[in-house]
Amino acid sequence: MNNYDKIATAITYINDNFREQPELKDMAAAVHMSPFHFQRVFSEWAGVTPKKFLQYLTLHHAKQLLKQEKTTVFDAAFETGLSGTGRLHDLFINIESMTPGEYKNGGKSLHINYSFAESPFGNILVASTSKGICHMAFADDRDMALQELIANFPNAQLTQMTDLIQQNTLYIFTKEQHRLSEIKLHLKGTAFQLKVWEALLKIPMGNLTTYQQLAAAVDNPRASRAVGTAVGQNPVAFLIPCHRVIKSTGELGHYHWGDVRKQAMIGWESAQINK
Repeated sequence: MNNYDKIATAITYINDNFREQPELKDMAAAVHMSPFHFQRVFSEWAGVTPKKFLQYLTLHHAKQLLKQEKTTVFDAAFETGLSGTGRLHDLFINIESMTPGEYKNGGKSLHINYSFAESPFGNILVASTSKGICHMAFADDRDMALQELIANFPNAQLTQMTDLIQQNTLYIFTKEQHRLSEIKLHLKGTAFQLKVWEALLKIPMGNLTTYQQLAAAVDNPRASRAVGTAVGQNPVAFLIPCHRVIKSTGELGHYHWGDVRKQAMIGWESAQINK
């Protein structure tokens, strides 16, 4: 069990026993660790103590974020979290849509490199064309993750190798974000999907929005359901931050790559911003 698996097990335990407000020793016991060791592992992963981290997963915290960001989250100038560990906000992530010629016939004309890597939220599969990242997904099961990539591009020429595009992108998960240059995404999608994914890129790290707010941001305020579908079809985990979209009630809601992982990501990002 790696550190993320231990964190995920602890979060699941907290969810199941929330009303009892479990103490550190209870969380540690759930992952078969001493309280001291668990606190150290957790703090190294999140940058804050388990107790502080739990505050970022409460309904109250989510509602406060939604309240403060209601009018500003999609404005051009983001006022919160732009310094220090908010470095990710400064990143320029550029989406280039694939042409019909590139993705027709199952991507027959595409050469795609792919590799597996570790992230703070578990193993991931990352894939790239010569123009940018075309797919990134959490890979709890490597075979299933690879089959998903193949299903998206059944006739593309796939090569298992780590290229410079992938290496640059993976700096987003490390303490070497200063080495990160512009990230380019090369995506297959409808005009509406691409519009929703570009709007997601405007949600700063440590902030949250709702499906209704996202629909308004793409000038289609009545299309919350269609927006939700486009969010669920996001082909690039974490980089396009679909995990930052929650229900208007403040509940975090579901996530394509697992509800506990969504909790972990939201809490981890809040911790980075509020250190």
